[in-house]
Amino acid sequence: MSVLARLWDRVAGTQPLPPAWVIAGTALAALAVVLNPGSWRLAGQVITIAHEGGHALVSVLSGRRLDGIRLHADSSGVTYSRGKRTGPGLVLTAAAGYVMPSLLGAGAAWLLTARHLTAMLWLALVLLAATFLAVRNLFGAMAVLVTAGAVFAVSYYASAAVQAGFAYVAAWFLLFGGVRPVVELARGTAGRHRRWARGSDADQLARLTGTPAGLWVTLFVLVSLAALIVGARLLVPPGTHF
Repeated sequence: MSVLARLWDRVAGTQPLPPAWVIAGTALAALAVVLNPGSWRLAGQVITIAHEGGHALVSVLSGRRLDGIRLHADSSGVTYSRGKRTGPGLVLTAAAGYVMPSLLGAGAAWLLTARHLTAMLWLALVLLAATFLAVRNLFGAMAVLVTAGAVFAVSYYASAAVQAGFAYVAAWFLLFGGVRPVVELARGTAGRHRRWARGSDADQLARLTGTPAGLWVTLFVLVSLAALIVGARLLVPPGTHF
């Protein structure tokens, strides 16, 4: 069997699901990382990568020309694309950022429950590689490379048990981590914090569509919470006992 055939067999094959205590432990670990301010400052870069990658992906799919992505040390980022200044393509591009981490988390949960643990990790590598090609600043390139390097090291060198733990932590982290920025955005659109939200995706969508920014924030919240519920049900099937 050739190297490529062995690699494909490894990626496309199925792996056993971890025991229930591992699923619970990875969920608690991911939630702790998201809730702790210190760990979030570092790990939150992954959510920013997914956020900006969502803008980039939808901009390309909607026919816009992607100019690049910039990621910053404060966990902010910006995606540049060219095309019509109005229309559904631009609206979809602006709307994709906040919901993309949660949707990726739900997709990862689906792959994991189908026992495609290795496929989930390698798909993450493909998405990170595509994002890396679009990054236009040094910090952003390093952030994507470090993330991709960690995923590659685990998916290629680690044992099946370590891969399973890592994959479940990643899925839970995307699901929980996708909710936190949306909640922060919702707080920023209320009362005395309204200035903080100016220039946000919701603010841009309000200008593009003529609808209130709060309506878009509500949509982001509903999508992220729905993805969390669906993802959790996939990762913890009914009847699982801890």
